[in-house]
Amino acid sequence: GKTTVCIDTIINQKEFYDAGQPVFCVYVAVGQKASTVAGIAKTLEDKGAMAYTVIVAANASDPAPMQVYAPFAGAAIGEYFRDTGRPALIVYDDLSKQAVAYREVSLLLRRPPGREAYPGDVFYLHSRLLERAAKVINDDAIAKNMNDLPESLKPVVKGGGSLTALPIIET
Repeated sequence: GKTTVCIDTIINQKEFYDAGQPVFCVYVAVGQKASTVAGIAKTLEDKGAMAYTVIVAANASDPAPMQVYAPFAGAAIGEYFRDTGRPALIVYDDLSKQAVAYREVSLLLRRPPGREAYPGDVFYLHSRLLERAAKVINDDAIAKNMNDLPESLKPVVKGGGSLTALPIIET
């Protein structure tokens, strides 16, 4: 289904890698069985895609806060590639499981529940995450002056990088 399409998308980036213009991929697995993630990693390894792919996994057996924050860790990795002038692709698989984990954490923190016991800011959680996918202006001097850029990263910043997000959500 949806996961297969995203894995095929990562595998198909190999032609760019082989041509010396890699699209760095980040696969974020949230709330999946460890065996499923291991199978995906094996598929990527067999196809030669692990040379340009990072896997961030918060399995179903991991604590809810880890499942909430794993997509943000993956986004930070993708942003590094973007901010250093390289194209990157991030796959969030799947954000509905992140929302369930966020609901669990919010209820434990006694935040007021909304519809189906999800907190009112669950959509803000996802929009904050997805808005981190962007293309950086091609001018290095302007790119170095981005607001949220740490000083330690400024020497390696290059313009023209991009981060494309492929979010998966249950329908």
